[in-house]
Amino acid sequence: MKLIFSLLLLLGVSQGVNAQTEPIDKGFPVISHRDTLFHIKNKLGSLPATERAQRSSEKIERLAEDLLFLPDSVKIKSDTVVTDVAYKGDILISLSNADAGSVGMDRKVLAQTYRQIIIKNVEQYKKETDLTELLKRAAMGLLILFLLILCIFYLNKYFNRFTAWLGIKVKDKLGNIKIKDYELINRENELLLINRVLGLLKLFLIVMLVYVALPLIFQLFPWTKPWSDRLISFVLVPLKSMFGAIVNFIPNFIKILVIFFVFRYLKKGIRFLSHEIETEKLKITGFYPDWAKPTYNIVRIVLDAFMLVVIWPSIPGSDSDIFKGVSVFLGLLISFGSSSAISNGVAGMVITYMRPFAIGDTVKIGDVEGDVLEKSLLVTRLVTVKNEIVTIPNSAILNGNTINYSSLSKKGGLVLHSKITLGYDIPWQTIHKLLIEAALATEDIIKEKQPYVFQKSLDDWYVTYQINAYTSKPEKMGRIYSELHKNIHDAFDAAGVEIMSPHYRAIRDGNESTIGKGE
Repeated sequence: MKLIFSLLLLLGVSQGVNAQTEPIDKGFPVISHRDTLFHIKNKLGSLPATERAQRSSEKIERLAEDLLFLPDSVKIKSDTVVTDVAYKGDILISLSNADAGSVGMDRKVLAQTYRQIIIKNVEQYKKETDLTELLKRAAMGLLILFLLILCIFYLNKYFNRFTAWLGIKVKDKLGNIKIKDYELINRENELLLINRVLGLLKLFLIVMLVYVALPLIFQLFPWTKPWSDRLISFVLVPLKSMFGAIVNFIPNFIKILVIFFVFRYLKKGIRFLSHEIETEKLKITGFYPDWAKPTYNIVRIVLDAFMLVVIWPSIPGSDSDIFKGVSVFLGLLISFGSSSAISNGVAGMVITYMRPFAIGDTVKIGDVEGDVLEKSLLVTRLVTVKNEIVTIPNSAILNGNTINYSSLSKKGGLVLHSKITLGYDIPWQTIHKLLIEAALATEDIIKEKQPYVFQKSLDDWYVTYQINAYTSKPEKMGRIYSELHKNIHDAFDAAGVEIMSPHYRAIRDGNESTIGKGE
């Protein structure tokens, strides 16, 4: 029972072993064989309280080593100034009126009390180090060791059986763990993972059994008690520190939760408004529906950043030098490493509000022509008529020109145009008629809107004609142009009008025509 009580006492309190670590208002402890006997608060003559406590501790511990120790040899000697507690002329401690006054006792009564404490400590130590007592404690230690080995043996035996039984039971019930279409863990690896976890659990339990048994064994002997205290402190000190940190963090944690939920519901409200505007249930003059989602994303990022700034001081360790150093390093890393990304991101936001094109529009950006496949904060992707995907940085789009073929094609139609050069010998009325007929014969040209011809220039050897026709399908421009040119060729051949350049006439003998022959 004495042993169990000692262990409970060790688990309940942290006993100081260094006199200098005690609070000054309690005084400095006199310690013998790890037991604090009493405290000294006052100096005596030129000796400070800390040195008095240290000297008394050393003398009392040496007293326990005297094989012929007799309790009656501990005497009390008193004069008008001090009262001494001495053993065979060696003063163990001297008490002054100031010492007696600090505890509210008479000086002689205090000396008698300290004498009894010293005798009890020495007798207790001698009893613990008695051969018979040591043999009993050794037997107790062997018993604890035997029980430890027995527990480890049966724990290992039955844990292995349990692992085998569990493997049989759950083998058919296990399924592959997937993230979307990616198989993260298959059935065999999942079973192996369970066995590994159970193996680690078994090892942890064995270590805990050993860790509990060792302090019990070390506590049995006076010489190994410090080892027991140290092993227990390895667990108690971190747990005490963690528990204290958790308790101190509770107010800040509540503050962080309140801030988090306030910002969360604020973002939910803004997201609701964004959805209403995007679906055109709510209309705001000058604010387009396609602005709703990107505007919500921008506001969300700003709110998240502001929330982080607000809760930052409440995060544990946020004021430490390491935390500040890591924060500065990450800030510099982001600043220097993402300048182009930031410029593309800003360009992406500007493009969003400029609204130069939408998903599915047929556009020409620089030298690239295609349909808009994706718009993101950093890049825009086009798919060309060759089924190529071209990725263009948003900063390049913002700094260049963009042609949108689709924006007005549904309302007024997109005007497709192609030019042809013919000599002055052919009447322009004939050319206009043939070009318009070829345009009207082309698929996907709007028939309701009459095509028209521009005479672009009057050059030395030829006239430049431009046919203009409307279409509502700009995504088919390549095919429409191809069919238009084919129809022009057929129409001019059928009318006997020769399409040729002056340079070709210059090397021709004039006897053969370039007009195609029908079958």
